[in-house]
Amino acid sequence: MIASRFRSVRIPDMNSARSKAPVALSFLLLAACSLLAADYPAAIPGDFVIRDFRFGSGEVLPELRLHYLTFGSLRRDDNGRACNAVLILHGTTGNSSNFLRADFAGELFGKGQLLDKRQYYLILPDNIGHGQSSKPSDHLRGRFPHYGYDDMVEAQYRLVTEGLKVNHLRLVMGTSMGGMHTWLWGEAHPEFMDALMPLASLPTQISGRNRVWRRMIIDAIRTDPEWHNGDYQTQPHGLRLAAEVLYFMGNNPVQRQKEAPTLAQADQVLDTYVGNALRTLDANNVLYALEASHDYDPAPRLGRIEAPLLAVNFADDLINPPELGILEREITNVKRGRAIVVPMSEHTQGHGTHTLAAVWKEHLAQILSESKPE
Repeated sequence: MIASRFRSVRIPDMNSARSKAPVALSFLLLAACSLLAADYPAAIPGDFVIRDFRFGSGEVLPELRLHYLTFGSLRRDDNGRACNAVLILHGTTGNSSNFLRADFAGELFGKGQLLDKRQYYLILPDNIGHGQSSKPSDHLRGRFPHYGYDDMVEAQYRLVTEGLKVNHLRLVMGTSMGGMHTWLWGEAHPEFMDALMPLASLPTQISGRNRVWRRMIIDAIRTDPEWHNGDYQTQPHGLRLAAEVLYFMGNNPVQRQKEAPTLAQADQVLDTYVGNALRTLDANNVLYALEASHDYDPAPRLGRIEAPLLAVNFADDLINPPELGILEREITNVKRGRAIVVPMSEHTQGHGTHTLAAVWKEHLAQILSESKPE
């Protein structure tokens, strides 16, 4: 039986060429910048520094820098409460610029679209260890504080409240790791947002195959003799295996077969992908980013979530496969929670479908409508 708050849905018909564009895994920057929409609205970049940030490990960083992008202008109601701020969170080894592409910003941020920057104040941070925020590769390398997802969410909260002076969020949404952070936001700050929309994530501890592929990457780097406890002069060879695993997990086998129907083409596609990855990835950053999920386990606290929550997953997602039944089971513990699994089709591209907004934006419209303040 399918739970009353859990259902599969049909995908809207899409004729746009954007729907067929190759999609990188959420947690890889890679070639995403080449797909930037020509007409997405200009972002305003910024940096917020938190002094003496204490991590859950007990380590302290004298200056934690959080880079971010914003679109639009903040509005407040008559009581001074922010009423149009939207927090959008990226995936592992990605950054805020992953969303500046035709498939995402081009579908959501433009005039008359669901997250029209003329109506909303959009906040896109680079998380700890990612993008232009503080990360191991800056200079500390293997001596960078070991962070977890709770640390990342705390830093996001301080950016929003202390840095941007936002005291309420219209919506928190995120993809992959950002989706996992969305569950944590609902638990840690239950009265702070009107709605939550996690994409391509599960509200449970990292385990099973999801833990195995992460351990493969972690072990490939940590056991590489060239890693030298993070003090390498050139990127260790283990980073190549890491990139190959990330590629493997990022799409469904049907799309992989379409893009590489022969042995030679499969080798060429993989080599191209890995070559691009090795120009942008850093072994310490990847290692820390994968290890950060060690403290993620929202399941015991799902009952704390007060805001309406709509979780969207994808049937062809190798990282969060629906046959596990985890989302169906756990969503019943969220007071105002519902879950949707989008069936596999010619428009879906496995885990990376979370950035193809045309596939799921009807559900964003639904949660925005249902959670609209009176």
